[in-house]
Amino acid sequence: MKQWVLYILSCKDGSLYTGITDDLPRRLVQHREGKGAKYTRGRSPLTLVYQEVCQSHSDALKREYSIKQLRRAEKQKLIETYQKTATE
Repeated sequence: MKQWVLYILSCKDGSLYTGITDDLPRRLVQHREGKGAKYTRGRSPLTLVYQEVCQSHSDALKREYSIKQLRRAEKQKLIETYQKTATE
């Protein structure tokens, strides 16, 4: 069974991009080479600021949708909490 990952990238212009993948390293390379999502093209450098493992593709899609519905401040809080726990 594939492991799906929801991720958030911080773009050069300060915007945030949320996506899902079953191979995060490959997807990050695609984004950085301009072969990922159209939104991230021309917004390099891109920094991975959040990642979350999901149980299935369906769960990842649902989580992606819920995060995309958040306000920017709520996304920032999610990212800050993740980064704080990742360094502890």
